[in-house]
Amino acid sequence: MSENVVHLHKHTNPPATDATPTVLTVVPDPAPAPLVPLWVRSGRAVRTAATHERTKSAARAVARHSLYTFNGGRIVARRTWDGKTGARYERMIRAAEVAGNLEVAEEWEERLQRFRAARHHRRMDLLHSPVDAAKSVAVGTGMGIGALVALGIVMAINNGDIADVITPLAATIEFIATVIRIVQIVWGPALTIGPFLALLALWAVGSKQQAAPAWSMPDHVRSGEGEPITPSIVVKALRDLGVPALRNAIKEMGDAGASMLGPIRIAGCGVEVDVTLPSGVSTNEVQNRRRKLAENLTRHEHEVFITIPTAARTVRLWVADSGALDERIGPSPLVTDETMTADYGKGRAPWGQDLRGDAAALSLYQRHLLITGLSNQGKTVALRSLALWLALDRSVEFLLGDLKGVGDWAMFDGRARVLIQGPTDEHVIQVAEMVEGAVEEMNRRIQAPPGTVFPALIVLVDEAQMAFMCPAKDEDKRPYGGSKANSRYFMAVRKIHNQGRAVNVLMWQGTQDPTDQNLPKLVREGAHTRASLALGTESQARMALGDKAVDGGAAPNMLRPGLDQGTLVVASSGIDIPAGQASLTVRTHYIDDDAAKAIIERAKALRDGVTTLHAIDRTDDDRDPLADIASVVGTAERVRTKDVLSRLGTLNTDAYGGWSFIDLKRVLDGTGAEPHKSDGVMVVVRDRLARALTNRDGEGSASAAE
Repeated sequence: MSENVVHLHKHTNPPATDATPTVLTVVPDPAPAPLVPLWVRSGRAVRTAATHERTKSAARAVARHSLYTFNGGRIVARRTWDGKTGARYERMIRAAEVAGNLEVAEEWEERLQRFRAARHHRRMDLLHSPVDAAKSVAVGTGMGIGALVALGIVMAINNGDIADVITPLAATIEFIATVIRIVQIVWGPALTIGPFLALLALWAVGSKQQAAPAWSMPDHVRSGEGEPITPSIVVKALRDLGVPALRNAIKEMGDAGASMLGPIRIAGCGVEVDVTLPSGVSTNEVQNRRRKLAENLTRHEHEVFITIPTAARTVRLWVADSGALDERIGPSPLVTDETMTADYGKGRAPWGQDLRGDAAALSLYQRHLLITGLSNQGKTVALRSLALWLALDRSVEFLLGDLKGVGDWAMFDGRARVLIQGPTDEHVIQVAEMVEGAVEEMNRRIQAPPGTVFPALIVLVDEAQMAFMCPAKDEDKRPYGGSKANSRYFMAVRKIHNQGRAVNVLMWQGTQDPTDQNLPKLVREGAHTRASLALGTESQARMALGDKAVDGGAAPNMLRPGLDQGTLVVASSGIDIPAGQASLTVRTHYIDDDAAKAIIERAKALRDGVTTLHAIDRTDDDRDPLADIASVVGTAERVRTKDVLSRLGTLNTDAYGGWSFIDLKRVLDGTGAEPHKSDGVMVVVRDRLARALTNRDGEGSASAAE
């Protein structure tokens, strides 16, 4: 007997026929999950809440701010104790004795004796002060009452009422009573609020000093970002530097190495500390581990600078606040102060700021200049900012060669005597001949009578590596580039380096990515001021600044290309460098093209018009001296004869390089434009030259007509 089974689940693919028997399948419900006890669920919820990041942050914040208040009280108590006792002096004496510096120990002991004597004198004064105070109060009260009564008498006489005698006294008494009532009203709330204000003050002290354990700090501080520099952190960083002799010496010191450290001083956007190394540890062992030291101090490598001061076995550490070097400094005074002028002989160019935040100003007086660095690091802007300042001295002349040719120096058109712009070999040839013209001017000045003072002539070549690498040769097969004895540009620069300083003919060069080929040794060592932006290797740093500066801690190769734009390392006697250091790191002001144009317009307004030549005239035949004199005078109303001679020499060295005042007078005699005295100096007048040219041209036309 067959049974029909009925399926409770519908088939997705029903059978084709009804012949298949139907089977009934009963599927039981799944077993219920076991019930989790309430205490387990509560524990899980409590654990989740307790381990949540927000809970941790809140707990750290509560602990941090509580400890700020507690430790702030400790700091205030210690400061008070140090102010009332000689504890501070005794600590300094012990530290100096441990360091073996007996002179400093004696100095602090003398200060302690003076402090104790002054404190004893104050305590003796306290014995007499109550009596003196009582006398002062009695005398003051009597005089005050007398003055009030006298005022009342005057009022009574004036008003004819005897009662006015006590009116001032009564008003004073009423005022005192009012003050007492106000104090009575305020006293209660003040007693209630006062403790909270005191706790707030202690919290402020602790917060400023970050007087709380590291575990209670926010995440960015606990990870080391922005951690304040303290003596213990510096000692620990030195101990873990990987120098066995230094580590062992710190372990053996009774004060755990604190005697090595001088005071930690605020220095601009960071702190500075001198570290006296123990015997057996050399300064270069610390210098060579700059990256590890920076990481031990929770800083990036570019945020730690190591220099060598004058004291033996001492390194000076400057540690920047985290991220501070990535912020720009303020605008240049050349931009913000439109009344600023320059003084080549006595002034200093406002270049930027040093790492301490102090203004870095550079003296340009009789100093050849070299600025180098990798491409696109701010070399042209740094060089141009110095020229912009010097352009505000009306006596300074410029011969400019821009071998990049993208308009970085175009604003000097109308201020420079010569402005050559372009990257081709022809432009290099023009620049080489411009520098040779400056050599001729230098020789003319050298032959002048002793004691003659000449205005500054700045011969500036930007992208000078183009000149040294130029393969072009002249008709005599002499190369314009290179570093051999027959190289025209190289030899002209060397001559200016050798003798130009004495007659104020100065060579400024900007070059990039220095090598022995594009920046010869004799040229780079002839510069009195050498500055470098970011470089790739230490060998390039030595080329740029010299061995002495690099051995003393200068490290432009440690600057970050692309990030430390405008930051350069300077080695020069023209800038204030801390005693014992061989270089200074300067963050230069950025002056954009629009601001540079505005500065040059101010410079043009300070002096006579200048006719700028954009090429060196190499033709010698058929020159018109009178027309050339008129062209170099330009738009100026009158020009001194010696300036006319200088400009003529720049215009064409071969034709006018050897001219003297006699030659100039010979050409102008009989034309009506003869030199004459004005304000005690010989000058040539523009209007007279124009009339002379007009008359001559008119005579020439009449002769041609006849």
